Amino acid sequence: AMGVFAQPAQLSASGAVSSSAQAAAAPVATIAASPKTVAAPRPEDEDIETLPSREMTADGGGYLGQEVMWKGKQGVVRYIGDVRFAAGEWVGVEMLEAEGMHDGNVLGVPYFKCASRKGIFSRSAELQTARTGAAASVQRTLRQVEASATVGAMARVAGTMRVGQRVMWRGTHAGTVRYIGTVKFAPGEFAGVELDDAVGYYDGSFMGDGYFKCESGKGVFSNPAILKVMAEA
Repeated sequence: AMGVFAQPAQLSASGAVSSSAQAAAAPVATIAASPKTVAAPRPEDEDIETLPSREMTADGGGYLGQEVMWKGKQGVVRYIGDVRFAAGEWVGVEMLEAEGMHDGNVLGVPYFKCASRKGIFSRSAELQTARTGAAASVQRTLRQVEASATVGAMARVAGTMRVGQRVMWRGTHAGTVRYIGTVKFAPGEFAGVELDDAVGYYDGSFMGDGYFKCESGKGVFSNPAILKVMAEA
């Protein structure tokens, strides 16, 4: 049997409990709010922390964000510092094309981030920049000046050469003389040559000074005395 308490007004003549009393007496079921489900973060959503990089190489010639050439391919410096796979300082480069080997992570160690097969590591001495290439060219030219001609001899040879003349540079590379005159990086007169092939170092300008214009990588400066004038057709 089941008993209830009720107000007299809620009782019918037969003694049955009215429906309103039953509703009032019925226990109220409470529903506990289920905790909000939070999805676990996926590995790809987590920010992978890379190793700290130096701002500049030990020799001061390389820096983060610098555009460099590696094996004739262009890239950007993304990491400078020690690595766990070899001794000494290494430079991490993000190649512009998929010419690399990894994504900046080597043997489980994240040095920098880039797309798959765009990352490489190199010694700084193996990387070439516009500055290092031009500087090397100037040094070679100056050595040629010392070895093959005095400043006076250079001027005399330059006096017989003219702009537009076809010449051979280093005996095997054909080009056209685009500039004859003095330069700011060395004494004497030099010949600026636009080579037929991109085996040069710059676009006719050097250290911010423009001497002539040509495609990047086709321009060289040379001691006129070591250029061979080609026979005119």
